[in-house]
Formats: sequence, C-alpha cells, structure tokens
Amino acid sequence: MKKITSIILALFAGFVFTSCNDDNETVVESNTIVDVAANNNLTSLLAAVQRAGLASTLSGNGPFTVFAPTNEAFQALLDSNPNWNSINDIPVETLQAVLLFHVLEGTVRSTDLSDTYVNCLSTGPNDEPLSLQVEVTGGVAFNGDATPVAVDVNASNGVVHVINKVMLPPNIVTLALNNGGFTSLVTALTDSRHTTDFVSILSGTGPFTVFAPTNAAFQALLDSNPNWNSLPDVPIATLDAVLKYHVVNGANVQANQLTNGSVTTIGGSITINLTNGARIQTTSSQTANILVGAATNDVQGTNGVIHAIDSVLLP
Repeated sequence: MKKITSIILALFAGFVFTSCNDDNETVVESNTIVDVAANNNLTSLLAAVQRAGLASTLSGNGPFTVFAPTNEAFQALLDSNPNWNSINDIPVETLQAVLLFHVLEGTVRSTDLSDTYVNCLSTGPNDEPLSLQVEVTGGVAFNGDATPVAVDVNASNGVVHVINKVMLPPNIVTLALNNGGFTSLVTALTDSRHTTDFVSILSGTGPFTVFAPTNAAFQALLDSNPNWNSLPDVPIATLDAVLKYHVVNGANVQANQLTNGSVTTIGGSITINLTNGARIQTTSSQTANILVGAATNDVQGTNGVIHAIDSVLLP
C-alpha cells in the first residue's frame, strides 16, 4: 500500500518550479493531472485528494490514466451516507481506496477502450490490484454504471477522463451483478427458494475464490435434463449444493497461483489439473476449463477473485 500511495502522491502533486539563471527565476507552467482537475473545476476531487493526504509531493512522470468524478458525482456520494455532510466526513482510508480505484498506470485513451477489466491502483486481498470493469458495447460504462462526461483530456503525466459517478471498489457480488456473462449465475444465487443467503455470504470478508460458470455453462446444465427448462426447474437442494461447490472460502487465488492438487470448496472437493491448460476435475469425473483472458479470470474484488469456467460443476 505504501508503494501505491507514493505513486498517487506523485500523481496528484502541485507545480514544478525551475530557475533559468542566477538572477531570474521563471515559473514553468505546469499541466499535471492535478492542474487539469483545477482547470476543469473539479474542486471536490481536489478536496478529496487533499483530505486523503495524496497531494503533498511534486508531480510524477507517470503516465497515468485518471477517471475524474465531477463535483455532482461527489455530492451524490455524500448524499448516499447520512453521516457524510462533506468530504471531511469520509474516513481517510476509505477515501484513499476510492481515489486509487480511479487511477490506472499507463495512458489509456478512449480509443483504447474495449469490453474488459483493467487493473487499478486500489488493492484487495494479498495486495492484488482491483479490477475495474470497462464496457463499450451498447455505450461506454465503467464499473457498471459510471459514464464519461469528457474524455482524453491531456496532462503532462497522463490523461484524464471525466465521469459522472464516484466509483466504489466492488466486491465479488457486485462484479458478478455487473457482468452480463454471469446473469444465470446471479439468478441462481438469488433464487428466492434458497435457505442459504449466498449474497450475504459472498458479500462477507472472505477472501473467496469463485469459479463462475458462464451463461452458456448454465444453459448446458439445463439442456442435460429434459425436465429443466429454466433455473427454477432445478430442485433447490440441487442448486444449493451446486453453487457451494464453486466457492473456496479463506483464499484469494489468482490464475498464476493455481497448483495441481485437491482444493476444498464450501460444497466439497475439486482437483486442479494444469497439465493441459487450467482445468477443474470434480468428484463426479467431470472436467471444466478455467477460461483465460482479461475478461474471464483474475477478476479481482475487495473480498475475493472470480475465474470464469465453461461448465457447471456437479458434486
């Protein structure tokens, strides 16, 4: 966290002064990201940066990409909590995590955007960088519902995109809810017949590693039984057991940390086999592939990580 904080400190610093000779000192006009924020009247962002203690050093080289919320966006954040009347009411640690979630290393322009996840400077379990969801299909959105107001505002140490919402670092439930590829999983988790409150469990501290079947995987499950036309046709006891089989509690395991061997999930034992790609083998002799790609694995939340898989695991 100290390393990341030092980066953001450099990012949001003030002006650089140089001397042109012994007799005259010239102020070199600065155009760092903090200057861009000031010149675009992003006063709430500047106040938040100051409150978080992230504006006390000189500007760094970067480059950085910053998603900068408007003043109205910060006011909506304050209005969401009855204890927050001003930026100064937000705990510093919370403010730091939120601001870091808006910053990427490198320059990402609007023309570089695609449907994917990108790593930001805010971190989750094991100091893994949190995943910021980017969507361009059907309209540009960040973290589910933040949209751009202005893009590609150049700075000397990066680029700024002004957005209409303060983005809160997501947990794994929010990540699943925001991903159109996991709508069937969300439907299964929120089935009203459950006696297990999966949403509350997966919103807990964790950390969790979730192997998340895609919509196509759930459709294949329904197709395997002529009596199942939709998820409500699956007996709730079966659905409960199946969902528990996809969750590892107490571990945040990214793809490069997977190893061959047995893994205990909430619902039983699975085996990781990396011999011919990353695969999961179940106690029912089933094999599922862990999908590889920026939009399918290592989707990191504040309380765990998600890996998409191509089959629903059956205990």
